[in-house]
Amino acid sequence: MEELAGLGLRDLKLLRKGAEAHIYEGKWLGRPVIVKHRVVKAYRHPRLDEAIRARRTVREAQALHRAKEAGVPTPMLFLVDRKSATIVMEAVEGTRLKELLAREGRKALGKLRELGLLVGKLHKAGLVHGDITTSNVIVAPDGSLVLIDFGLSEFSTDVERRGVDLHLFKRVLESTHHEVAGDAWLAFTDGYRAVMGPEAGRVLDKVHEIELRGRYVAERRRRQGQQQA
Repeated sequence: MEELAGLGLRDLKLLRKGAEAHIYEGKWLGRPVIVKHRVVKAYRHPRLDEAIRARRTVREAQALHRAKEAGVPTPMLFLVDRKSATIVMEAVEGTRLKELLAREGRKALGKLRELGLLVGKLHKAGLVHGDITTSNVIVAPDGSLVLIDFGLSEFSTDVERRGVDLHLFKRVLESTHHEVAGDAWLAFTDGYRAVMGPEAGRVLDKVHEIELRGRYVAERRRRQGQQQA
């Protein structure tokens, strides 16, 4: 908290602690904001730690800016402070897509197609989100979707990276929203194809390839376990 003292923040309240960063809500110049502060890692050399935290903070801010340029709604940035590795951004009002899907089920599938459109725009702009989950999508009061948490994002057009991005989201649907996972995935990929065009086929083929790799590894481990038993 000492590192945040000079940033003009008020009424800070810790929302959650992550492995890399702490997330707060508070006020900045009278505005309600979300504050993401990358914490010091004592096991790293101080200079190295400062450089890593600063680089990741700037990269995340750049990713948010790139997303906006691509037409993807993201929180507005108010302050990016390299020294304290802190981002101060808009507190977006609305409901998490996770909660909406849990409450409305198939009635909310239209939002999955919209999300596919947005992720397609990200990928087309050379940006991989890295953590697409229904918790990282906010449905604003006007019904629009806002993508948040670009902390694991990468600037890449690599098919493998894009495939992993979608594969992880598919797993989220299967584990968290299993009752509508199949239809949700179809709606999502329909939106994704609408933006990515023929390139979408290559990415979705890669998703299937990644799934097959996982099944092969799981089966091999199962057989090894049987042999050792």
